[in-house]
Amino acid sequence: MSQSAIHIQNGSCPVYKKCGGCQLQNLSYEEQLRFKQNKVIKLLKPFGRVSPIIGMENPYRYRNKVQAAFFTDRSGKIHSGVYQSGTHRIVSVDDCQIEDALADRIIVAVRRLLPSFHLSTYDEDARRGFLRHVLVKRGFATNQVMLVLVTGTPVFPSKNHFVKAIRAQFPEITTIVQNINPFRTNLVLGEREIVLYGKGTIEDELCGCRFRISPKSFYQINPVQTEVLYGKAIEFAGLRGNETVLDTYCGIGTIGIIAAKHGAGQVFGVELNGDAVRDAIQNAKANGLKNIRFFQGDAGEFMQNVAQEGEHIDAVMMDPPRAGSSEQFLDALVKLSPTTVVYISCNPETLARDLHYLTAKSDYRVQAIQPVDMFPHTQHIETVVLLTSKAALANRF
Repeated sequence: MSQSAIHIQNGSCPVYKKCGGCQLQNLSYEEQLRFKQNKVIKLLKPFGRVSPIIGMENPYRYRNKVQAAFFTDRSGKIHSGVYQSGTHRIVSVDDCQIEDALADRIIVAVRRLLPSFHLSTYDEDARRGFLRHVLVKRGFATNQVMLVLVTGTPVFPSKNHFVKAIRAQFPEITTIVQNINPFRTNLVLGEREIVLYGKGTIEDELCGCRFRISPKSFYQINPVQTEVLYGKAIEFAGLRGNETVLDTYCGIGTIGIIAAKHGAGQVFGVELNGDAVRDAIQNAKANGLKNIRFFQGDAGEFMQNVAQEGEHIDAVMMDPPRAGSSEQFLDALVKLSPTTVVYISCNPETLARDLHYLTAKSDYRVQAIQPVDMFPHTQHIETVVLLTSKAALANRF
């Protein structure tokens, strides 16, 4: 894409300043990449050379997960959109340049269907009404589409007719789920779900592996760059066929399953969320893998136990949340002392903090730093880092 084309698209978003989601949209894409590269260099230069950031060929329409909040204004008009950054105010959005276009059209269609079915939006203050949020997930490789209607009540008048109406407009929808969230909370999804159409899940393919995605599953929102990121992580791990790998913060098992299929001898995945562990087990079965096992629990405690039992782990893959890892987790990692640590980070600030801790508390040294632009037009940066332990490496031979 030419730089002039990028400038034209950047200037065309009518809610750029109100929304606040795309903080770098005033820059050309080339300028965004330079900004992110310089930020990573500033934070991680003490640990070694930072490789050039890997950007996208087409940095638009990359989000495979789109969600919208709904409200009714004083005139009775129904709106859908996103929360303004840092607030609980909803900015009306029909079409977003970084969101999947099909998902955007489905959300608009749901909004337009509400009056004809006499369905209201949910009023958080009055704690009454029906529709709170709509969530759409699409498997880019499989083209399977999930529609999740988040409601304040389980009562759904004419639900079968509503399902038929939305599917008549979008036959691409393969499953529809009603998620019930009656609580005053910042969480979008509630605990209870009712499958209205299809299996209640969709599937997608990533790095040659197939994954089942449920409404609550964490799945990377940019599959194009996720393949780049995970491919680099597997490359850094240097798998030759006999390694034992531990996938911490494993979620639905994406990184561990890819490692199990592409070179690891044995993989263990650890995740605190029970729903995610169940999805991970199903994903391993769907890929025909018998060299991977998943455990529900705290990854730090798991590593402590493995270390106490004297078992050896060759490589640890870690992909913590934005807050980074706790000192307890990092201490357990040092005690376990795997030869290789591959750290995937979505926050270079907490990554720098954790790298300082690891390199100060052990003989781990950073061997490679690779930033990847997973979220064009935003300030977010993904980085994958390779660390190796001299002592652990020496003990192997």
